Amino acid sequence: MEFDSVPVDDALDARSAYTIRTNGFVLKKGNRFSAHAIRQLKCAGIQKVVAVRLEPGDIDENEAALRLADVVAGENVSAAPPFRGRSNLIANTPGVLVLARHIIDAVNAVDEGLTVATLHAFKPVSKGEMVGTIKIIPYSVPEARLSDCIHLANTGPSAVRVAPYIIHNVGVISTLLPKAESNTVDKTLRVLSGRLQPSQATISIAAQVAHDPTALADELVRQGRSTAELIIVFGASSIVDRRDVVPAALVTAGGHIEHFGMPVEPGSLLLIGSIAGKPVIGAPGCARSPSENGFDWVLHRILADVPVTRSDITTLGVGGLLRNAAMRDVVSRSDIKRSKDH
Repeated sequence: MEFDSVPVDDALDARSAYTIRTNGFVLKKGNRFSAHAIRQLKCAGIQKVVAVRLEPGDIDENEAALRLADVVAGENVSAAPPFRGRSNLIANTPGVLVLARHIIDAVNAVDEGLTVATLHAFKPVSKGEMVGTIKIIPYSVPEARLSDCIHLANTGPSAVRVAPYIIHNVGVISTLLPKAESNTVDKTLRVLSGRLQPSQATISIAAQVAHDPTALADELVRQGRSTAELIIVFGASSIVDRRDVVPAALVTAGGHIEHFGMPVEPGSLLLIGSIAGKPVIGAPGCARSPSENGFDWVLHRILADVPVTRSDITTLGVGGLLRNAAMRDVVSRSDIKRSKDH
């Protein structure tokens, strides 16, 4: 690609590198210098312009963006028509964004002029939402470099895809201590219903049992045999050990514990497991709040049938300190300082 300052008469049919505004005339960057545009510029006294010409083997920015977007877009993702060297990636269905980061990183390393940007991996997305964008920075790129990117994007799993929500029936078990307030359970169910709304899942079973391993185990067995596709347990008290009520009940019921705890705050006291082939979440106390917490990160992945294993959980630490937790710590330290001052 030629990119140079040239006499305005020599710029015919080249593209303008920058937007030019003069005497009420505007030529936007990337537009061609037509004979009319050149006359207008000369009348304004402009003698030189910065012009861009494609050379043999160069691919126009819009064509390059669309060609790369078409191969980066995987299942349930489509490439939007290109404009100004950009083609956006759009979700075709509600679900969870799944990325092949190693492929995206490899594509971005090929040439500084070809870029792929996306939302965070495993983010819940809605239909029609922009989940990524392909941007060609210069006005053209060498076809050889574009071909290298396309080859990389075609190797291995889809670089950008949306896993659709497939779980629609959720069973909930709330354990209760003596003299427990029923409004706590009602509020918890309302908050959970709000979290489920994007996936169009509903609470199909809602049970309350004593905060006791035997009583909870019996209910886990019952819901394991029911139409519920996911079981969520809200304990009357937070899980603090694998031998605590919720994990002990899951094992007693014949279930399996995949992992307890997660490096996300709030949300660290979360348990994941299974029973009768169905996923089970032992919810942390923060899951009763509508504010974002680690429970959200796990819930939506499971609703979209995206596996959540021990190794998945243990990689969540970087970025796992959520803003509401960090601000809570700031407030707590301020309260401590004030109490000492007084």
